[in-house]
Amino acid sequence: MVDAVVTGAAGFLGSHVVDRLLADGATVVGLDNLSTGRRSNLREPLESSRFRLRRGDLLRAGPMPRAPRYFHLASPASPVAYQRDPIGTLLVNSAGTRAVLEAARRADARVLLASTSEVYGDPEVHPQPERYWGHVNPVGPRSCYDEGKRFAEALAAAYRRRYGLDVRTARIFNTYGPRMDPQDGRVVSNFIVQGLRKQPFTLYGRGAQVRSFCYVSDLVEGLARLMEADPKVPTPLNLGNPRAFTVRQTAELIARILGIPPRFEFRPLPEDDPRRRSPDIRLARRHLGWRPRVSFETGLKRTVAHFRSLGIGGEGAS
Repeated sequence: MVDAVVTGAAGFLGSHVVDRLLADGATVVGLDNLSTGRRSNLREPLESSRFRLRRGDLLRAGPMPRAPRYFHLASPASPVAYQRDPIGTLLVNSAGTRAVLEAARRADARVLLASTSEVYGDPEVHPQPERYWGHVNPVGPRSCYDEGKRFAEALAAAYRRRYGLDVRTARIFNTYGPRMDPQDGRVVSNFIVQGLRKQPFTLYGRGAQVRSFCYVSDLVEGLARLMEADPKVPTPLNLGNPRAFTVRQTAELIARILGIPPRFEFRPLPEDDPRRRSPDIRLARRHLGWRPRVSFETGLKRTVAHFRSLGIGGEGAS
């Protein structure tokens, strides 16, 4: 008997969800085409008799295993990855999401849809509450991900209304921690790699953009609580750390952890780059009893240790 199916199981976040489910005693099937995920993220689960990885694309994977819980995390999530394959990103969030919802409907199961703070676009409201509808460019360079996730949310809502499907949508804000791809182009991974290599930190504009960062174990705890919450829990629901930092402050903190002087290289702002991104998590506090616990500095130290273990900057294993 399979207790849970996790799509995108070999990704950064998916692999941590798999770890949590196995630690809770579940039997898990992971689905991943390994386009952005890595088998190495599942090194320990692959040694467990309660985990099986099925490699394949959601659009062509055939019938999904039946389970009472589906965690739908499959999608490129970093700008580098989704801009490299914009059509695939749109399809996995549309047709791929439909495949998961149909499997859950046939199994009379519960679904957790991993959405994103990107649905808010470059927000005009700060911090962003769930009732805010967003400020998104539907044809810009980030639209394949923004609009893909917005469509996935709309499809999930339609299945909920039409079929009574128990689907919960998490709007996930910036998450970081061990197993991040060093080449994913995100703020934390970029700065750690640049710092370990003694390179200048790349700042776009003056680095005044505001971001919040949630450590991965905190985020997974939020996802687990949302999946098991009362069916009347409001959805979509923001999950993220409300404490905000400018991008420059983030670079300076990483430099301090690495024990190096911060040096900067300034570049023009990318198109549609959000100026402010921070969650209002009052609904998650009220309905899940959830809030982030790991401080940014503690989480960064753990993430730096992981990157060092990869041999970045000439230290650790290769």
